[in-house]
Formats: sequence, structure tokens, C-alpha cells
Amino acid sequence: MVMEESEDKVVANEPQPTAAPAWKRYGLMVLDLVLFAILFLVCNIVLQQLSIVVFGADELGRGLRPMGMAWLLCIGEVLMLISVTLAALIVLRIRRLPFSGLGLSLRGRGRDVVSGLLTATAIMVVGFAVCCLTGAVRVTGVTADVPLLAVKLLFFLLVGLAEELMCRGFVLGRLLDGGMNRYVALAVSATLFSLMHLANPAFAFVPFLNILLAGLLLGSTYIYTRNLAFPVALHWAWNYVQGPVLGYHVSGTDTAGYLLQLQTEGSPLISGGEFGFEGSLLCSVMMVIFIVAILTRPDLLRRIVHA
Repeated sequence: MVMEESEDKVVANEPQPTAAPAWKRYGLMVLDLVLFAILFLVCNIVLQQLSIVVFGADELGRGLRPMGMAWLLCIGEVLMLISVTLAALIVLRIRRLPFSGLGLSLRGRGRDVVSGLLTATAIMVVGFAVCCLTGAVRVTGVTADVPLLAVKLLFFLLVGLAEELMCRGFVLGRLLDGGMNRYVALAVSATLFSLMHLANPAFAFVPFLNILLAGLLLGSTYIYTRNLAFPVALHWAWNYVQGPVLGYHVSGTDTAGYLLQLQTEGSPLISGGEFGFEGSLLCSVMMVIFIVAILTRPDLLRRIVHA
């Protein structure tokens, strides 16, 4: 009975294709994505240049201590979030679509937020425990810099908001609105999300695979709910627990200011090496389990998020 009710809700939330021919709908989707990318780049470049003129931001990063650098990173993410928002607003205005369609509403989504936080934390903590038990990582120290950890919490929230608004809210949302099959749309958006990380340090095949899988996991509920509460919360906790708390690099980036100091040993296929836990096959296995569970079990999905 729960299964049937949940399936009905899933169908009810699935976007309805427009009456236009498929070639026209897909053509408009591509145009929208290209226009969005151009507008985002232009907005971001303009805002970055303005920050240099107004704040002298090109000098701020020189000789800064970790706390100062953390605040500088927050400023950069605020500019990115503004750029994403402006680009999305312009494209949606041209298409005469509501901004609310991106799924930023938190009303009635408290359970989504909690589920996202718990999912990310579970994957990271279990993976960390296995790495410790197998000797793939070793804790060498603990540093409780509470103010720095608090600023990093804000920074990764901004990262989650900006990237999810871009990759799930706009990109995946436009693909779904255009009538693309939801699973194909999910795969396309996840692939684009992974390609966005090509320039990251230590990026290789396994990190590419895992960022793609992360894109599938982040979008796995959005294709049913069209809401960003779950993916933003998951993205936020994923980066924060992995980096500042457990001491891994985050997507190949040294975030500085860790609670735990780690020493990786043995094969990076287990520890993730310089890319962080996202570079390990252990991470791949755990994400696949969660992705399959969410996509194939509407009753389970209903317990995770109320569609």
C-alpha cells in the first residue's frame, strides 16, 4: 500500500513534456544551457573584476593566514552564487518560466535536509572507518580550531548552494522541463558535473567516475521532487565532513584547517590518495548502493524525502 501511494506521487511530480517536436525541445534545451554558461562566465568575470577594484582582492590572498584565506574563499563563493543566480534568472525570464521552478523552497523540507546530511555523513564516516581498519589512512594528530572550522562550514554551504543551483536546479531542471527521460537527464547532468572538475588536482579515471556517481546521487531525489533541499544538504555535509572534519582533501583540493590530520598509506584506490575519499573505489561502491536504493525503491524514497 505504501509502495503504491509513493509511486503515484512520483508520477505526479514528473515534469510533463511540451507539445513541441522533440528536435525543437532538445534544441531549445541546448541553447538554454549554452546561454546560461555564457551568462554565468560573463557575470562571474565582471563580479571578480569589481571585487579586485573595490577590495583589492588580487592582493588579499598574499600572506594570509588560514582564517583570512577561508573568508576570502567565502567571498569567492558568494560571487559565484550571485553569478549562477543572475544567469538562471535571465534564461528563465526569456523562457517565461518561474524562478521557483529551480526548487529552492525549504517549506516542508526539513526531513529532506536531515536526510541529505545523514546520507553524506554515513558514507564518509563508514568509508573513513574502513580506511582506518585496513590501514589505508592513519590519524596523526587533532587540531580543534573552532573558529576556522565554523568559517569552513559557511564556505561549504555556499559551495553546495552554488553548485546545486547550477547543476541540479538549472541544468537538470531544464532537461526535465524539455521532456527528456528523467534517467537520461540525470546521467547527462551528472556527466557535466564531473567534467566541471577536470581541472582539479589529481583528477583521474576513478575521481571522474566518483564525481559522476556523486552527480547521480545528488540528483537522484531531484528528478522526483524538483527540490534542492536534499542535494544541497548532502553536498554541504559531503564536503565538510570529508575535508575539515576527517582531514581528507576535497576533490583534490587541500582545504586547510582540519580537525584530524591524516596520513594516507597503501593503494589510493582504497584511501583515495591526493584526491580525497572521492578518489577511492570504496566510495564508488557506497554511492552505487545509495543511488540504486533511491532510484529503485519509491517506498524507501518516501521515507527519505516526502515527494
